[in-house]
Amino acid sequence: MDAAALVATLEGLASAEEREKYTRYFPPDPDAPFIGVRMGAVFELAKTALDLPVGELEALLERPTHEVRALACSIMGKSAARPKTSEARRDELYGLYLRRHDRIDQWDLVDLAARDVIGGYLLERDRAPLARLAASGFWPERRTALVATFAFLRRGEVDDAFELSETLADDPEPLVQKAVGWVLRAAGDLDRERLTTFVERHAATMPRVALRAAIEHYDKPERARILAIR
Repeated sequence: MDAAALVATLEGLASAEEREKYTRYFPPDPDAPFIGVRMGAVFELAKTALDLPVGELEALLERPTHEVRALACSIMGKSAARPKTSEARRDELYGLYLRRHDRIDQWDLVDLAARDVIGGYLLERDRAPLARLAASGFWPERRTALVATFAFLRRGEVDDAFELSETLADDPEPLVQKAVGWVLRAAGDLDRERLTTFVERHAATMPRVALRAAIEHYDKPERARILAIR
């Protein structure tokens, strides 16, 4: 299927009931409407289009409908993660993601693709692009930098996760704060001592939502001790 056929398929799955559910997670946005398609259905459709050309993926990203852009990001993430995907294809996906980050502008869109499209691509490459993303004034790019490190964490590499969390520890955007907490929690599962040092240093200033997420896997007395550092 091409982009137009994929959009038509999604529109055929839409329902008012599902559209109403999205109001729990996203404020109404006339410029990025939900048509009411379950994300599970979006992900299943993505599996049928893993070889969709980059031009067709960009056409999906251009659409205002949230589920259509989620479909594009899901295809990108699944395609990048697929073992048989060529390096040329991974390069194209990486370039598309960064070039059209203006259309990957919600937390769920970032989370669908950043780990495998960005982090996976940088596994054996210079990771300087993550520092540039972390310095962006566009919060989804800062979230991308953090989520991308999950690709490294899966290999037991924690340095980038801690370094980027250091950079973004006091970020003012709640959706970046949450990502800082999740990344730190995962990094702490690999290196608890380093996480403890990090949160003890930042507990007095980092946003509570990030701190609580970071220490979620600590026992209750240790959580209480760290939260009391104010």
